[in-house]
Amino acid sequence: MTVSYTLKVANSRFGGFSKLLFRWKGSIYKLLYKEFIVFVVLYAVLSLVYRRLLTEEQKRLYTKVAQYCNRSTDLIPISFVLGFYVTLIVNRWWAQYTSIPLPDQLMCVISSNVHGKDERGRILRRTLIRYANLSAVLILRSVSTRVLKRFPTMDHVVE
Repeated sequence: MTVSYTLKVANSRFGGFSKLLFRWKGSIYKLLYKEFIVFVVLYAVLSLVYRRLLTEEQKRLYTKVAQYCNRSTDLIPISFVLGFYVTLIVNRWWAQYTSIPLPDQLMCVISSNVHGKDERGRILRRTLIRYANLSAVLILRSVSTRVLKRFPTMDHVVE
């Protein structure tokens, strides 16, 4: 189920973004905060053990193990993985953008296929284009706050 937050974002004030992040049902912060807390606690414990409990010889051994682990991370090409991820995200965004129904192409098809220079042909083309515009407005009202403010009720759409 999709939850719309556009009305809450449109009239937000100072600090509204942070309030929205905590209200957001699909927030990355709500998904990862437990793992982040575990990571911070483990990091603090390791740091305290390294600084307070280890001898100099144990610190040198720990440093060697850390350097070995750091060299092992070079085997994974992070730039390749990051590039693949960015490509995936951009392709998803482009697919969403191209799936927005724009009435311009439909208007060109209607004007080239609905023939007639008389009054009936003109009224038929105009009616079909009005239906296309109406469907675009009805869909965009549920997505865009500006369109919803421009057409808040069905009476405004009819006007």
